[in-house]
Amino acid sequence: MEILKVSNACKYYGSRSNLTKAIDNISFDVLKGEFVAIMGASGSGKTTLLNCISTIDKVTSGHILINGTDVTELRGEKLNKFRREDLGFIFQDFNLLDTLTGYENIALALTILGKKPKEIDEKIKEAAKTLNIGKILNKYPYQMSGGEKQRVAAARAMIAKPKLILADEPTGALDSKSSRMLLEKLGELNKELMATILMVTHDAFAASYASRVIFIKDGKVFNELIRGSDSRKEFFDRIIDVVTLLGGDMNDAL
Repeated sequence: MEILKVSNACKYYGSRSNLTKAIDNISFDVLKGEFVAIMGASGSGKTTLLNCISTIDKVTSGHILINGTDVTELRGEKLNKFRREDLGFIFQDFNLLDTLTGYENIALALTILGKKPKEIDEKIKEAAKTLNIGKILNKYPYQMSGGEKQRVAAARAMIAKPKLILADEPTGALDSKSSRMLLEKLGELNKELMATILMVTHDAFAASYASRVIFIKDGKVFNELIRGSDSRKEFFDRIIDVVTLLGGDMNDAL
């Protein structure tokens, strides 16, 4: 079952005399339960693509369907409702509220949906166990490490069981140990809870935790790799091969 379907998506900026094609006729699908990474150098269009999928931005032409809903046609309260109920977000800079504890930051996502306190408490305890954050739920963000903050953010993203979790460079602000821990937890969410994850990254190590990697260059799909039965190390080596093939444009991916 397709959770995400991107069909002939284009995003142009500027005028006819000075037109920039940030996304140039991109099409791909993400199935339920997949963990897909999108890789590309700075300026390749990967962030613009994620912004359009997340409804932060609008495509110039083409369609983006999430769980059968064409998000390019949503407006106003229907769009806000869709974001709350169907999408989960993990940002590079965490986006936690400093005045709320970890527990309260996670609970906010369910409170907005009108869930009852008992149900909220049960779901947070379940998420805390999955992401190993039980000991920091009563801490404020300033009392947490970067890795702890990102795991709280991941709990907030998945707590309402959205159709699609979107991760924008989730390891970008983390050290190597915290990055590995977060990526392992995202992999567990994907395998054990069948969470569908789309992650944008410039990091081959992060991408190697996905089941499929889509490479973007100059606003177009350049290549695609499927992990299959490969070990993570074997998949990482294959990703590096494509990065090498892309040449200088991907030097910042290493």
